[in-house]
Parts: sequence; structure tokens; C-alpha cells
Amino acid sequence: MREKEVKEDKEVPVFIDGKIISLIPPNSEDINLYLKWLNHPKVRKFARWVIPVTSDDIKKWFEPQEGRIPRNIAFELWHKKDKRPIGEVGLSGIDWVNGWANIFLFIGEPEYWGKDIATEGARMIIEYAFNELNLNILQAGAAVENISSWSVAEKIGFKYRGLEKNDLFIDGKYIDGKLYRLSKEDWLNSKK
Repeated sequence: MREKEVKEDKEVPVFIDGKIISLIPPNSEDINLYLKWLNHPKVRKFARWVIPVTSDDIKKWFEPQEGRIPRNIAFELWHKKDKRPIGEVGLSGIDWVNGWANIFLFIGEPEYWGKDIATEGARMIIEYAFNELNLNILQAGAAVENISSWSVAEKIGFKYRGLEKNDLFIDGKYIDGKLYRLSKEDWLNSKK
């Protein structure tokens, strides 16, 4: 029998469909899965989750935010072939007036690392941000040592904006962070 997180017989609510993955709304039934991902030593290292995350912390994410414009939008990365959630992608710190947001993505299941899933997920959230939400600028950042993350950013067209010296404290030392930016205009021009 496969892990409990596999939803073999359950139809998932696909919001955006891709080749390898689909983006689906976060599911409160997956709290234990989020708990596993966010506390996993390899997954949390570059994400900077330095305080243990509890199930109560995660439950708060699913509480209604009545009367407020969302500043964060997240999706589960649903692996289509294996029929299971494997991570999360989304936008945070959304500034609806000026049209910008930060993009984030993590794959919580290390066996799916290095398989172009992050690249596909990033492209899907970019399309959504620019073509459905009408955002204008997306920002991203990654630790210099997190080669996988900044390689994805460069591969899909984010422009390198600079280095933040001693920006992140990881494994007992300060390391630099790379900053990236992608405009809607550049994204659309790259597709011509």
C-alpha cells in the first residue's frame, strides 16, 4: 500500500494543468503532509524555516480571511503520473496597486528534485500571475549555495538584479543571496 498522501481514487480540483504537474488549491486534508515537508531538514534548509512548524500553525493558513484582499496565493504541486502532491508554488507579498509579487516554490519530496518539475511549476505560476492576475513584476531570491533554485530562475528568464551580501544565515554561517526580477513585458517578449 502506498503512503496515505496518495489520493488514488479521489478526483483533484485542477486549477492549472501542465505536462508533469497540475496546480491544485491547497487542501486542508494535507496538513500532515505540509508538516512533513516544512520540517524536513533538506527541504527547509534554503527555505529558512528555522522554527519548527506545528499542525496548529498550518491550520491557520486555511482559516478564512474575510474582508481582506489576499496578499498570498498558493497551490499544491500535484504530480499527475504518481497522483500525489509533492510541493507548493505561489505568490507572496502581492502588491495589487503596483502589480508585483514574490514567487516561491518548493518540492517537499526530495525524490522529485532535479526532474524539471520546479521549472514547469514556475512557468505555470508566472503565466497565472501575468495573464490572469495582471501583475507586472515578479521577484525571486535564492541563496548563492542553492544552485537549483537560482538556475531555474535564470533558465525561465528572470534577470539577475544583484547580490545581497551576508543575507542568509545557513548552517552556522552567513551566505549571500541572489536577487532576480521578471517583468510581464520581458516574459511576453520571450514567448514571441
